[in-house]
Amino acid sequence: MSASDFYDRRETRSVDERRAAQLAELGTLVAKARANPVHGQRFQGVEVSDISSLDDLARFPILRKSDLIGMQGENPPFGGLNIVETGRLRHVYQSPGPINDYDGEGPDWWRTGRALYAAGFRPGDIVHNSFSYHFTPAGSLFDQAATSIGCAVFPAGTENTEAQAQALVTFGATAYTGIPDFLPRLLDKADELGLDAGSLTKASVSAGPLFPSVRQGLNERGVHVYQCYVIADLGLISYETPALEAMVVDEDVIVEIVRPGTGDPLPDGEVGEVVVTALSHHELPLIRLAIGDLSASMPGPSPCGRTNMRLKGWLGRADQTAKVRGLFVHPEQVARVLKQCGLDGRARLVIGREGDRDTMTLHVEYAGDAKGLTDRIESAIKATFNLRGHARIEAPGTLANDGKLIDDTRDF
Repeated sequence: MSASDFYDRRETRSVDERRAAQLAELGTLVAKARANPVHGQRFQGVEVSDISSLDDLARFPILRKSDLIGMQGENPPFGGLNIVETGRLRHVYQSPGPINDYDGEGPDWWRTGRALYAAGFRPGDIVHNSFSYHFTPAGSLFDQAATSIGCAVFPAGTENTEAQAQALVTFGATAYTGIPDFLPRLLDKADELGLDAGSLTKASVSAGPLFPSVRQGLNERGVHVYQCYVIADLGLISYETPALEAMVVDEDVIVEIVRPGTGDPLPDGEVGEVVVTALSHHELPLIRLAIGDLSASMPGPSPCGRTNMRLKGWLGRADQTAKVRGLFVHPEQVARVLKQCGLDGRARLVIGREGDRDTMTLHVEYAGDAKGLTDRIESAIKATFNLRGHARIEAPGTLANDGKLIDDTRDF
């Protein structure tokens, strides 16, 4: 391994050096957060002077993503958690939920350039970015990451597949960023049009699972694809490297694996909920954000030479929230659809997979005249989730009485 294989020297520093640096950064972050009344109330009983090691982070309360929806609804736009005034932020966004997000100053505020560099992106690459550029931050997030490395970016967004295939070939794109499922369809469309997309050799994907069959198919086409774990609230969490052995945690976050429903850290190898503290985001400090995903840590450095903590990847949800075609689907949204359609019986949104596409079907129990109900439900699904879904009317007593609103049946 040479120095050029790494984004910066921090990736290979010793465990002690990293912990000392992060402890100092954590103290600065907490001090700034405590000056905010909302954070100050949340952190009652914990002072900056109480933080003598990273283990003391467990003394702070958990903030759940589901809590953010309520806090932001009561005190828009950011629940009073922001230290910097909204008008002094660079961009503001709204993700499904809804959850309001933002970004601040800097060439790569989301810190995702590190993941792209590990995936082989280098200055001079031409990146086909198929993430959306409106409402949600995904498009801007990966755009910043690529340009910070020195890549040129085609902001493809979510335009139709044929137009994207033609643009990819026109510009000779060498790299792709987007959801995993779309890249095979994009390359298949290029084949269908008789276009040569052979310039594309690398990809960094997120916002959905990379199934082994999809990775294998892309590898066979000469495209090396790597996953990164990124969320709109705080950017990069972890990323794959050429070692393809777990996902290395970003240098600017502290990741804990805690017992679901608690804030109690778990030992290496135990599956628990992912809790993240973003050390570099001072505009709106997010300390111990529980993001609802399950994972487990792996001990020891990566074979690639990076020495930070590693995660085994996405192992499920700690709550019923799921991610479909790159967007989160929340139980609150299912309840909203039912209310819009005047339904008060049992319901279950079943998420599945057909071929290389995610599917979702809302099953609802209804005993009355169901004429037109399916169409109304499907319209409400599209309006609420910004995704297409199907509806199925069931007889009363058909669905299990287990309180589950979302059932993710996909096999990861």
